[in-house]
Amino acid sequence: MAVLDPLVVAGTVPLVAVAELPDKTMFATLLLSTRGRPAAVWAGAAAAFTVHVAFAATVGAALFHVLPHRAVDAVAAGLFAAGAALVVAELWRDRRRDPAEADRPLVEREMVHHRKVAAAAFAVIFVAEWGDLTQLLVANLAARSHSPLSVALGALVGLWAVAGLAVVGGRGVLRVVPVRAVRLVTVLVLVALCAASTAAAA
Repeated sequence: MAVLDPLVVAGTVPLVAVAELPDKTMFATLLLSTRGRPAAVWAGAAAAFTVHVAFAATVGAALFHVLPHRAVDAVAAGLFAAGAALVVAELWRDRRRDPAEADRPLVEREMVHHRKVAAAAFAVIFVAEWGDLTQLLVANLAARSHSPLSVALGALVGLWAVAGLAVVGGRGVLRVVPVRAVRLVTVLVLVALCAASTAAAA
């Protein structure tokens, strides 16, 4: 029977929230909130995040059951390293562009195809989140924690909170929270997780 571990939930919330703050889906949610009611945007984004978290946590749990413990740690180390590399690449690209504008084409397309704002928000986040840093992070945490339900709950709280910040705070969040600094913190956290997983796999 699945049991919730409060420590895993509490540890997952800030990890996922920090990873999502400078993420492209956060900016997509922010942009969507300028096109329709914030509550509808949040509902659509929250529903999409729920689907992705369920998928990622299930994949993570499957890895734990299929692979030997050391192999799980080795895979996790590789994925954490890949996640850090993705964030570094985003930092490099952001030197030449406004990160808040990166998902404008996707948002514009989905707003045309969906009359309801919530449906458009769901579609945008659902598409943008595949293979995303937070999805990889949730799968890794679910595999390493042995408590996928706890990781899923913590991830949902973190993602829903960031989506709430995006739709309520809008661009004010970007003035208060420097994206570059958050991305640097994310890289450091991922490198630390990679090192811990590598040590466990050795």
